[in-house]
Amino acid sequence: MQLRQSDALLVIDMQLDFLPGGALAVTDGDAILPGINALAARFDHVLLTQDWHPRGHISFASTHPGKQPFTDTIETPYGTQALWPDHCIQGTRGADLHPDLNIPHAELILRKGFRRDIDSYSAFTENDQRTTTGLAGYLRERGLIRLFFTGLAYDFCVGFSALAAARLGFESIVIEDLSRAVNLPGSVNATNTGFASTGVQRILSAGLLSQ
Repeated sequence: MQLRQSDALLVIDMQLDFLPGGALAVTDGDAILPGINALAARFDHVLLTQDWHPRGHISFASTHPGKQPFTDTIETPYGTQALWPDHCIQGTRGADLHPDLNIPHAELILRKGFRRDIDSYSAFTENDQRTTTGLAGYLRERGLIRLFFTGLAYDFCVGFSALAAARLGFESIVIEDLSRAVNLPGSVNATNTGFASTGVQRILSAGLLSQ
């Protein structure tokens, strides 16, 4: 696959809390760091995202007495919300991007999930599917229309971002070997079904790194 000037690489949530030893660690999340760095060097346009939660965020199980992370959910005005361990709290070490992420030419760091009463998996819209981050306008104004997604986690923030991009009219491509999944029951299958129904492509990084 030949890269174009209208391409952008989005590196999703490569933060310490999502990597081994973190509060919400994704298995083998650190294994994709070298590949992401190598791939990012091939792109002229790279954007990073960060989960950026206040304390007491609605998605934290600790905010809801008696609730457990991963297994319990709550009902919100925007639908069912999964509950997680406290993670990526603003200004904490766990919210930092991993120091081995080496993308000095990254053009934007987009922070999401900073509203206390609504979670945000997608880099484009919060979980109510109405509150936007402004990313779509930023990309369109710069003529970036084909988007490649890597990072964490495949079945949540990577997947939701890629699906939102496709629905917004971007060409959306997920690099499967440079992402890892939380893998809650049914979450990967649901993500793959969503990709198939919206036209999100799934590729391996070798086709881009071999150019």
